[in-house]
Amino acid sequence: MKVCVTSQGADLNAQVDPRFGRCRYFILVDTDTLEFESLDNLAISASGGAGIQAGQFIADKGVKIVLTGNVGPNAFSVLSAAGIEVFTGVNGIVNEVVEKYKNGEYNSSDGPSVDSHFGSK
Repeated sequence: MKVCVTSQGADLNAQVDPRFGRCRYFILVDTDTLEFESLDNLAISASGGAGIQAGQFIADKGVKIVLTGNVGPNAFSVLSAAGIEVFTGVNGIVNEVVEKYKNGEYNSSDGPSVDSHFGSK
């Protein structure tokens, strides 16, 4: 299964970024093989709508799960509409959080974890 982890760096040893819409990178990881792809988040510098742009970008990548620190209401709506399950409260190193996800250590979120514009300053 393909999961997306918000990241502060471009590899599996990077720290999870606590923001979704304005994270530095999206790391797409195959949970079976641990093969990954690092994608720059082009929405990071958007003057507005970063969560919506980031959500649409990830939805277009065929991701089924997002692991992140926080997600705002607009991004959560976009991801949910695309059938993507969101897990918030995630922190640590990317490869470790993927293992924790595989071991069932996270609960999916039923709504946004922060208000609009979190992390935009």
